[in-house]
Amino acid sequence: MPTYALQNDQCRVQVNSHGAELASFQRRDLGDLEYIWQADPAQWGRHAPLLFPIVGRLPEDTYLYNGQAYKLPQHGFARDQEFQLIHEEETQLVFQLMASPASRAVFPFEFELRVVYELHDTKLTVGWKVRNPAAAPHELLFSIGAHPAFRCPLLPGEAFEDYYFAFDHPVQPQRHLLQSGLRSGETQPVPLANGNTELPLTGELFADDALVFSHYDFTRLTLRSHRSARAVRVGFAGFPYLGLWTKSAQAGFVCVEPWQGVASAVGAPGELADKEGIIVLPPSLEFHAAYTIEVL
Repeated sequence: MPTYALQNDQCRVQVNSHGAELASFQRRDLGDLEYIWQADPAQWGRHAPLLFPIVGRLPEDTYLYNGQAYKLPQHGFARDQEFQLIHEEETQLVFQLMASPASRAVFPFEFELRVVYELHDTKLTVGWKVRNPAAAPHELLFSIGAHPAFRCPLLPGEAFEDYYFAFDHPVQPQRHLLQSGLRSGETQPVPLANGNTELPLTGELFADDALVFSHYDFTRLTLRSHRSARAVRVGFAGFPYLGLWTKSAQAGFVCVEPWQGVASAVGAPGELADKEGIIVLPPSLEFHAAYTIEVL
């Protein structure tokens, strides 16, 4: 698969055309320290997949639209598609994916999806532009989300349990509990520390699948260690949902996932328009969103 690079004096970024997936984010000025999980298939064979046209799982991997049932796997199909590079500069890459006969068989909508990577100093901005090219009255129904995985621990001699998520202010988030990848309807507080400003990482934290949040009052999260100054900060202003996930404390990574959409609730397959977090985009209009990754 073709891989494209962005770089400046401090950082180097690599993006695969397959899935328009971020594959590497290194600090050149710190000995090429790698922050992105390197997709070891023995643990989890992805780096930072793009979730489109749904986020999360559907009941029976099925949704209904205009009286017909369609199948979509968890997180949709974009992460497994080849994107076209349509613009390249030293600090910007733009990739595009458009509807095709294969996509229409499982997702009967026209769409143009662009992913824009921009590198400034030690911060990478990942932008999405979703356009509905269809003529009236055909709306585009979709969700979109990010799933970047960060190396954890980052440095030799550290352990997963040395790390924590730092908030900018005291918080009291409630996680949405999952049942086979679907929202069960129940919520639960998470175990915070240091005056409700830190979420310590433990294997038990993820024993019941990902932590899923909505209606939270923070716009960024910093993954830090108690043993070093190195950290990674993810900014997600304007995102209504957030996921945190790892396979296990021994896996070597943790994901911070800003979402414009969320998994369906437990139950029978339902109408796509009724799925929580679905965005309804009128003809000829565009949806824009962006999140940031800063390597410290």
